[in-house]
Amino acid sequence: MIKARKLRKRFGDLEAVKGIDLTVKPGEIYGFLGPNGAGKTTTIRMLTGSLKPTEGEVEVLGMNMRTHEIEIKRAIGVVPDEPKLYENLRGREYLEFIMNIYRVPRRETLKRLQELCEAFSVDYLNAFIGEYSHGMKQKLVVVSVLMRRPRVIFLDEPTVGLDARSAKILKLLLRKYADEGGSIFMTTHVLEVAERMCDRIGIINKGILIAEGTLEELRKLSKEGHENLEDLFLELTGQGEFDEIINAL
Repeated sequence: MIKARKLRKRFGDLEAVKGIDLTVKPGEIYGFLGPNGAGKTTTIRMLTGSLKPTEGEVEVLGMNMRTHEIEIKRAIGVVPDEPKLYENLRGREYLEFIMNIYRVPRRETLKRLQELCEAFSVDYLNAFIGEYSHGMKQKLVVVSVLMRRPRVIFLDEPTVGLDARSAKILKLLLRKYADEGGSIFMTTHVLEVAERMCDRIGIINKGILIAEGTLEELRKLSKEGHENLEDLFLELTGQGEFDEIINAL
């Protein structure tokens, strides 16, 4: 469903992503983890076509991003970490705009939209988006993506800003979509979420994919016998030394 080969991105002298390869299969939730500045958001932007790679190839649903960019963007859903919305539109107008842009079947989409709004407690569609909190904007974007039922969904820190109930519903829905054959590619700093949700996990550090596999496969990479994802992540990214820091504070 998603394939990246030798993906590389430079910003001047800074090489943010250094030739990574990854594959996401149908029915899979793939967690993409890394410290701040590791290259996660840059990678997800290249995979979704909002940023051109310096080198390498991206394929989504068997189509090459260089030659089928519009077809790919029509077929996927993207939930960014910071929703950028038209603040002078009402929520309902924004959803109408999305339905028109993607040319979705209207009756079916409106029915799904109503169900999603009830599930996520989105009862503020008549208010202007400029009046929304971050969490309200995040839920609006989530609903605007899920109502289209794309086969591939990219989420960058999807639970940030969501209340506990909405975050739980989103996690259950993503699992349901994956079980029905869709693919989910998500980044998160909440390692407990990744540990519970993801079928496979890739860890990027300083622009390099340093580890990839199931949680069981990642455990085999630990030289210190770590079992949980948080300790594994800190060990593999070289961030596990805390005693000196804590003693100095």
